[in-house]
Formats: sequence, C-alpha cells, structure tokens
Amino acid sequence: MKLMKYLIVLGDGMADIPNSSLSGKTPLQAAVTPIISDYASRALCGMVKTLPDDVEPGSGPANMSVMGYDPLLYYTGRSPLEAVSMGVPIQDGDIVFRCNLVSLRQSNALSSYEDLIMKDYSAGEISTEEAHVLITDLDAALGTEGLHLYSGRSYRHCLVWHNGPLQSQLTAPHDITDKDVRHYLPKGQMESEILQLMKRSHEVLKDHPVNLKRRLEGKNTADSIWLWGQGTRPNWPSFQSMYNKSGAVISAVDLLFGIAICAGLKPIEVEGATGNLNSNLLGKAKAAIRAFKEGIEYVYVHVEAPDECGHQGDIFGKVRAIEKIESDVIRPLLQHLEDSKKTTGEDFRFMFLPDHPTPLDIRTHTSNPVPFLLYDSTDDKRSGVEKYDEYSCAGTGIFYPTGPSLFEEFIK
Repeated sequence: MKLMKYLIVLGDGMADIPNSSLSGKTPLQAAVTPIISDYASRALCGMVKTLPDDVEPGSGPANMSVMGYDPLLYYTGRSPLEAVSMGVPIQDGDIVFRCNLVSLRQSNALSSYEDLIMKDYSAGEISTEEAHVLITDLDAALGTEGLHLYSGRSYRHCLVWHNGPLQSQLTAPHDITDKDVRHYLPKGQMESEILQLMKRSHEVLKDHPVNLKRRLEGKNTADSIWLWGQGTRPNWPSFQSMYNKSGAVISAVDLLFGIAICAGLKPIEVEGATGNLNSNLLGKAKAAIRAFKEGIEYVYVHVEAPDECGHQGDIFGKVRAIEKIESDVIRPLLQHLEDSKKTTGEDFRFMFLPDHPTPLDIRTHTSNPVPFLLYDSTDDKRSGVEKYDEYSCAGTGIFYPTGPSLFEEFIK
C-alpha cells in the first residue's frame, strides 16, 4: 500500500463576518494568502458544521469534532481536557472547573464585587511564572481536602472540586469583556458557594506582591479567579483504534494537549509557542516536519492566535494572524510535503479550516458552519475556489453536516 501523510492546520476562531474596518470583508477575505489560494484552487472546498446546535460553541468540542470525535458522544466539558494535559488527577465524583485569572475594574469608589466590570479575561496575558505563584497562594488560602487549585499556563488554570456542582450556569469570562459581572455571576446549583470562592480570591489577590509589582509596571492585575466550563473525567477510544493511524498534536494550549492525550495522540510542545500573535509559529512547523520524518502519519497543528484576536476585538491583528499562519506554518510544511512527494513518491492530504467562528463584532464564539479546504496530492486537478474564505467556500454548495463526517473524507 502506498504511504500517505495527513496534515491539518487549524486557525482557531478564524472564521468571521464582514467588518466595516476591512471595507466590508472578513479577515479571511482581507488577508493576503497566495499559497492558501493556490491550493484552494485545486482542492475540495466547502462548509462544515463542526458544532451541533445543542453543544456549547467552544474550542473543546469544536476541535474534537474536526479531529473525528463526535462531541455529542465524548465531550464532558472543557476543563477536564485541560486538567488531563496538566497532569491533574481526576477521580470519580470530581468536577473540574476552568479557573481564569481575570482583571476586574471598579465602576465607582464603593464598588462591591457584584458592581465590578470584566476588564480583561486574561489578566494582561499574565506570565505563567507569575500565575503559578498566585495559584499556589490561592490554593493555600481557599483549598480544602476536597477542593484544590492547579496551576496551568498564563491565565488558564483548573479547580477540582470533589462532589462539586456540575449543573451550575457559569459564563466564560471572554464573553463579557467590559460588561458588569453582576449579570453573569454563578446561577443554579451551589451558586452561593461558587461566588464565595471568587469573592475570597479577590480578597487574597488585591494586595498580593505579584499584583503590586504588575500595577507599578502599568500592567493589568489578576484581581480574581473566574470559574466556568465545568465537567467530568473524559473516556474516549484511541485515535489508533478508530482510524488506524499514528498521530500528533502541536499547540500552545492545555485544551488541545488534553484532547491529544485523551485520544492517544502525541502532544508536542514548542518553545516560544504562546497562543497569541507573537507565538513561535515557525517552531510549530519545524516540529511538525520532525514528526513526519519520525514516521508519524497524521499531524494536527493548532494555532490559537486568530481566536485571541477575535476575543480582544483586534481586527488587524486577526488578519495578521491568518497571514502568519500561511507564511510561518503552511508555507514550510507544504514545501516539505511537496519535496517528500518528489523524492519518495509519498502523497499527502492537507486540510485547512477553523474550529468555529469568533466574530470580531461580538468577541465570542458561534456555532455557525466554517469554511474548509481539503487538498489531496493524488487529485490536484479539482476546480476549487480562487480565494479561501467563508463566501467562496459557501458558494461551492459542498456541505458536511458534522466535523467527523468531513474527517472521514479526509482520513479515508
């Protein structure tokens, strides 16, 4: 049987809607991407609905879906996936929460916690080193025999609560930037206990030395934990058993590494890969090339930057993120695969797509269909689209109702 390599490059939150600051174009339309356009002209292009309507429009279920795992069957919450990546022990009965360090600002001099405003869901993209100190001290102050905080990366951390509340209604902090938190405080099961944890964290953090230093440096401070995205321990079949392929995932965020570990894929971390616009994207491409050279058949390269720019409302940053994905990730990777085809005869399939839209106008995720490009080096005479974007791909009339149905087409 002839060998085949499989590459997916995913631009998290890359899809969008027309923006007046881009002359009515989407970021994908505005981005200068000649390499992507060339492959799109010879590829299968269309739209795919990665997220079922009754599943939260998050990166967890959306990336699972793109990887061939039906979120209706396997998704148990975002936080357990991150906890798996962090090596956090999860027992039966444990509920895992995503625990952001966030910046809050006062609406007036006498503001209570309920009166505060969500200034920054990432606490100024606080460093992992600073965050580790804060989470360690918060665990000492708030932790109990059945409740512990675990340090992750930058502003992203976990709280594990044995027999904690699973059915509470909690809001992602990146959905409420510049809004009064009063309207988004915990509701439902054990709402008062969750809110009390957040309030107590605010008291611990307000005069913490890390925050005093950040304040002097003019940086956003970590003023509170914000709990959301709760779930239970996942249990998935391996990627090898489902698709008979070896694989690896390259990312900068624990969520994707957790997905990789749950699927039995190799998680590959790259030095300097941060998840934002200044991430070491070229390093990700080099890591993917090494993985292919080592015999791994399938590589999934995840780039977080478009999503972060979408949440921040950074219009031109999102366009730049897409252009950097082409120049620093897609260009070297496709050059390697094309060279390998010439020297060894090994063919490849390449798919490029977002997991979900993160429209700049609303700064949060939606579950609308997203455009995809699927190129097969054994069939490069297709009539695709001149420019890879939401409207060109929708115009082909090709539609996959689920992520796994598209993945089956890709991996078959």
